[in-house]
Amino acid sequence: MSLFHLIIQEMQHRKMNFLLGLLSVVVAVACLVAALTLLQADEIQTELILEKKSEEVKQAGAQLEDAMRKITKGLGFNILILPADEDLSEFHLTGMVAKTMPEENVKKLANSDIVTVNHLLPMVAKKVTWPEKECEIILTGTRGEVPLLERALKKPLQQLVPEGSMVLGYQIQKKLGLKVGDEVKLLGQPFKVSLAYPERGNADDSTVWINLKQAQELLGMQNLVNAILALECNCATEDRVAEIRKDVGEILPGTQIIERGPPALARAEARNKAHATAVASLEQEKANRIQLIERHADFAAVLVPLVVLGCGAWIGFLSLENVRRRATEIGILRAIGLRSSQVFGIFIIKAMLIGLIGALLGYFLGYGIGVIWGKLPDSVHPQDVLFSGRWLLLSLVFAPLLASLASWIPALMAARQDPATILQEG
Repeated sequence: MSLFHLIIQEMQHRKMNFLLGLLSVVVAVACLVAALTLLQADEIQTELILEKKSEEVKQAGAQLEDAMRKITKGLGFNILILPADEDLSEFHLTGMVAKTMPEENVKKLANSDIVTVNHLLPMVAKKVTWPEKECEIILTGTRGEVPLLERALKKPLQQLVPEGSMVLGYQIQKKLGLKVGDEVKLLGQPFKVSLAYPERGNADDSTVWINLKQAQELLGMQNLVNAILALECNCATEDRVAEIRKDVGEILPGTQIIERGPPALARAEARNKAHATAVASLEQEKANRIQLIERHADFAAVLVPLVVLGCGAWIGFLSLENVRRRATEIGILRAIGLRSSQVFGIFIIKAMLIGLIGALLGYFLGYGIGVIWGKLPDSVHPQDVLFSGRWLLLSLVFAPLLASLASWIPALMAARQDPATILQEG
């Protein structure tokens, strides 16, 4: 009778012992594989959640930037570039710029690679008497906004005033009773009212806008401007004014930069706060997911060793009990010529077979548990991301080794028993 046949007969005769040993291996391997699979599923879920969260933050940031851009455009220009010799105290008192600088400055700025400002608008402005209407006005000359180098001009903040046209502030229109389409003269030159602004509640209500070139001729300021209006770019940092002054100063040395404070400041603070909130939300989600994975890993680090040790102890107990119950049978086998090494082999090989079969069953049971409890989204195929040939191979090596080690001492006890003594006791 071959050794393998004896092992098969042994397992068939001791079915309960075999099944209990097999069950313990299945449980141990299933716990190990389920823990590893769940941890892998947690990591995949974390990547997907953080990827989705990052995309949401990115979209929210883009929407925020667009909203802030629109709000800022609604507020109008918030950066003033003034001549180097302009008295800022006088400017703040009167609201008027008395000094001039070359119109060429706006071209230099537009042809540079500056990114902290955009929507450049050169202008001249002076308080004058409109002799034909006998009233004081602020005469402002503007042209179309100057596009920056290699950057297409977006929708302008202030529309071009064509030559021969005039735009009226609310109080001027109301005081003089003018309306769109009326033809008037200003300082001897003919103009047609093309637009009348609604009330703004500031100096614009007493302003008359005409084309920059015509205003320069009427005011004797050919090729000169009082100021360049600009809009702070969204890319400016928290210390935006210093950055803008540095960038503009390198291109237009000696000019002065003024930020129209509260609106611009509120805009920047809101943008920075919203961005910080979005980033903090992402970081919090990341921290929560990492903490969850660490908790699962800590739990698995305790549970799996306990289950494995319990499995090993249970297999050892079953093997020892089997050896005791089969003492007479072992004695007979030894008496008919079975060597001690063969007796030892029966128990060890049986244990290894239990480990091998239990590893196969336990791996797929643990894999199934991991897939079900891992709750991956439908778009992710578990077999592509969770099935691991390495873990299967590890199970096929680990389980037979564990079972054989647990059965080692009982197998030695069986192999060393004296058949004469056993048969006499029997």
